[in-house]
This record gives sequence, C-alpha cells and structure tokens, in this order.
Amino acid sequence: MSKGRLPEDRLGWRALVRRVGWATRRPGQAEDLLHSAFLRLEEYRSRHTVENPAAFLVRVAVNMAIDERRHERIRAETPESIHDLVDLSDDQPLQDEVLAARERLERVKDGLAELSPRTREIFLMHRIEGLKYREIAAQLGITVSAVEKHVARAALFLIEWIEGW
Repeated sequence: MSKGRLPEDRLGWRALVRRVGWATRRPGQAEDLLHSAFLRLEEYRSRHTVENPAAFLVRVAVNMAIDERRHERIRAETPESIHDLVDLSDDQPLQDEVLAARERLERVKDGLAELSPRTREIFLMHRIEGLKYREIAAQLGITVSAVEKHVARAALFLIEWIEGW
C-alpha cells in the first residue's frame, strides 16, 4: 500500500484492521471502527482533499474508540439509564395542592386560636410535641381522662371549623 492511497486488496485492509486494533487496544472492534471511519473519510473527501487516506482512517478510528471509552465511563459513573430518568416522578406536590394546603393550615391556625388556652395547649402538646396522654397529665397535674377530653374537644372543634369553611 503506497502513501496516499487506500488498500485495494484484503491484505491491505487486514493490515489497517491490525493497526486500528493495536492503536485502540480493541482488536475485536477494529473492523467496525474502520468501517465507520471509512464512511467519515468519504464524507470528508466530498469537501476536502485527503493526502493520506490510510492515516486518516486510522486516526478517525482511534478517535472514535476514545470517544466510545469516554461515553462508557460516563455511563458507568451515571447510575440511572436514560429510561430511568424518563420515568422519574416528582414527589413534590403540585402548586395548587400547596396553595390549598396553606389555606387549610391558615384555617387550622384560626381554629386553634378559637380554642380555650388550656385545650389548645393540651392539643398541641399531644399533636405537635408528640407527648402521650399520661405524660401530659403528669406534666400539667391533671388526670389522663381530662387530657383525653381536651384532645377530643379540640379535634372535634377543628373538624367542624374546617368543614364549615
């Protein structure tokens, strides 16, 4: 094969395949890379002059192998496939749901303000602070039954308050 020409026989082509396999360290993919490089050579030749087509083929094949390795590395570093990304759902509520929730919260705050201070305190100790009835009773010096009544009274009032909205 002379400089500036493509191989015209199988031996010349095999020599190019071996060069690409050696240069890319991917002998099993060398012929595929060379075929793709040949297509690029033909496209490039339609607009430019190529003085050494064989060198062009090898260089393009090597560059394609490098690009492929980069893409493989990126895919290996990315845990999700593109299909996983397409199927991702957003767990965040919709804006109208956020607005409705804020309005309900304001309504609950207004309802809490309508409760007696003692009932509001007991209800918040149970619902917000997460205290058990017996803990609230011990802390306030009242019976567990009294705590149950305050919590029930507050819950019923708030349900009616919100439903009357």
